[in-house]
Amino acid sequence: MQLNAAQEAAVKYTDGPCLVLAGAGSGKTRVIITKIVYLLRNHLALPSQILAVTFTNKAAREMRERIAREVDANTAAQLTICTFHSLGRTILKDQSKLLNLGRNFSIFDESDTFKTIKHIIKTYYPTFKDGESNEYIETLCHRISLWKGELKTPKALQNEGGHDPLSVEIYQRYNDYIRACNAVDFDDLIFIPTRLLLLNEKVRTYYQERFSYILVDEYQDTNHTQYFLLMCLVAQRQRFTVVGDDDQSIYSWRGAQPENIKKLTQDFPELKVIKLEQNYRSTGRILRCANSIIANNPHLFSKTLYSSLKEGEKIKVVTCNDPDKMCTFVASELMGHHFDNKTSWGHYAVLYRSNSQSRDIEKALVENHIPCKVTGDTSFFSRMEVKDVMAWCRIIANPKDDAALLRIINVPPRGIGAQTIKAMTDLGRTYNRCLFDCARSTELHNNLNKAQNDAICTFLGLVIDMRQMLQQNRDLELCQTLLEKIDYESYLKANNSKNAVEWKQKNVQTLMQWLGEFVNGSKGEKLSFYEAIERLGLREMMDKQDDDEENNAVQLMTLHASKGLEFPFVFLVGMEEGILPHRTSIEENNIEEERRLAYVGVTRAQTELILVNCKQRKLGSSLTAMLPSRFIAEMPEEDLELIDQSEPLEDQTNAKGLNMALADLAAFTQH
Repeated sequence: MQLNAAQEAAVKYTDGPCLVLAGAGSGKTRVIITKIVYLLRNHLALPSQILAVTFTNKAAREMRERIAREVDANTAAQLTICTFHSLGRTILKDQSKLLNLGRNFSIFDESDTFKTIKHIIKTYYPTFKDGESNEYIETLCHRISLWKGELKTPKALQNEGGHDPLSVEIYQRYNDYIRACNAVDFDDLIFIPTRLLLLNEKVRTYYQERFSYILVDEYQDTNHTQYFLLMCLVAQRQRFTVVGDDDQSIYSWRGAQPENIKKLTQDFPELKVIKLEQNYRSTGRILRCANSIIANNPHLFSKTLYSSLKEGEKIKVVTCNDPDKMCTFVASELMGHHFDNKTSWGHYAVLYRSNSQSRDIEKALVENHIPCKVTGDTSFFSRMEVKDVMAWCRIIANPKDDAALLRIINVPPRGIGAQTIKAMTDLGRTYNRCLFDCARSTELHNNLNKAQNDAICTFLGLVIDMRQMLQQNRDLELCQTLLEKIDYESYLKANNSKNAVEWKQKNVQTLMQWLGEFVNGSKGEKLSFYEAIERLGLREMMDKQDDDEENNAVQLMTLHASKGLEFPFVFLVGMEEGILPHRTSIEENNIEEERRLAYVGVTRAQTELILVNCKQRKLGSSLTAMLPSRFIAEMPEEDLELIDQSEPLEDQTNAKGLNMALADLAAFTQH
């Protein structure tokens, strides 16, 4: 691969710790891939000794595919290329005996965690009114996630003091519950291995000897726990390369710490720092605007992106009256540009600060017959209610599916508590049985009281009854009656608002309708209930669109979701104070991350960038005048083309024009 001087220096430095500060579009993935190939070809490490950590499975897969093209598929297959969470899962499986964790442990996702904590509060704190609020439970889930990201156990929090005692107590009960289920949650995949490596020298030495060279992508997104996991692995030899950009650190809300870059310089005085500043993506004007915005943030290491590409078009700054007019403008501009330039719809992206902004834009595009795809929405099969009913179907089709059983053993609630689940999982570990067999065993029932036995027998009777329907070839009848048999709609009504219930009911009814269509053959091939569940379990339906269709659609996404992507033509909408930067960030004086978000948005554009702001928005029941985002005022005036498509506001006879508002804002932000 052709490299510039800075990229080549980053590839060839292998003797010690290396930090590669890679600006947007500067070819960081190319550097990581080329460095791995360099290590292999120069026999500096065996394939099995190289660990490359990314933040998404897709990035890991693409990295392995590109390396395979440079070396060969067999060599690439021996490399460990994975996410932090996949690495943690591997360590948990390797060390499951030491951790008293069955190898076939389940992994709780966010919805499982939410439901578990809600169940704990209902069981142990029935008079706690705040615990009935979904908002409180979501806050508590987030708090526990952050504590695990900081390597803090409930006991450590108690010793520290200063924390809400009830939250810490629920954290402990939550941990006890999921351990009883022979399960871990998503945060545990890093939390538990990191604590193990920190506390167990023998295990730490094993992994240090296993990996002789380590590479980490998107290093600025690491949290406290991931940093310590990395430190435990690099050992004394200190042969590692981390690649990141502190200007693109936009995930502090989930624990990411750009300060880890500073920590690296303190922990490794010999750290070699290499800057990648040549951008291969964007025009000169776009880069100047990006540099000008981000220069207002403090930096440990300064860098300035430059491009060998042409200057390009000026950045258009368009003012519209309100969100409706803004959406109409975006749709009209997209339509005109598409037909004038004969470009693919997939070359356009509309970016925004919050998911709630997508609805009106999507509506405007659909009304104008413009194909679009909203990225970041929860997929059908990821919805909590769909996962619940799918788990019921899975356990009916395969009683040995422990993960499915753990998900629905108390959905709807039937009084099966942590003690019963722990007894089941202990039996499973002792006799190497699946949990369903344990639930039916004499050993379990002899250890339960009457109420516990009644609860478990009710559950078993329900599953066995529905399995008998399959044995009697009543597959279609099962599809038509399953929701009624498990009384799932009553469960939804008891736990959701009226509007949410209607939406969730429709989702589960749609799922069962699909199953019925597979079973009765109306989808073509006639399948058994087992085959239909397997087909849906592949998650290919509804979630995965045809590649050609997906690639030929305007992409609508949040700024967070856009990171790592690039598009020839970008609309960045909602460029107003209170939107970007967000009102909460302004109130909390947390503008730096909002500025990084704006920087990420601007640097997604390759050729043309259009910034759109509104003069007024409906906030609550009244129209409120809006100021253009301060980030527009931070851009070089000579690189902007100001376009005012608004009309005078009816209630503001002396409303300032865009130029005056920008001038006022620029003056304000200098004080």
